[in-house]
Amino acid sequence: MALNKSTTALPLASMERILKKAGAERVSDEAKSALCRIIEEIGTSIGRKAVQFSMHAGRKTIKDKDIMLAQKSFIEH
Repeated sequence: MALNKSTTALPLASMERILKKAGAERVSDEAKSALCRIIEEIGTSIGRKAVQFSMHAGRKTIKDKDIMLAQKSFIEH
């Protein structure tokens, strides 16, 4: 089932560009949708962890260092 613009925060055209940069000649709509779902899930997980880091530091603002720390902890698990 293909995602449409109203159900995703990321444009499917961007998913196609990512896959083409990775070497794909052609990309199906289903592949774009699948990559979009996965990237959004990973991004949400990293975002949640970054919020925890900023709160722990006594900040309401998420900074790039929170994202980088969250990404490291995400990769380690």
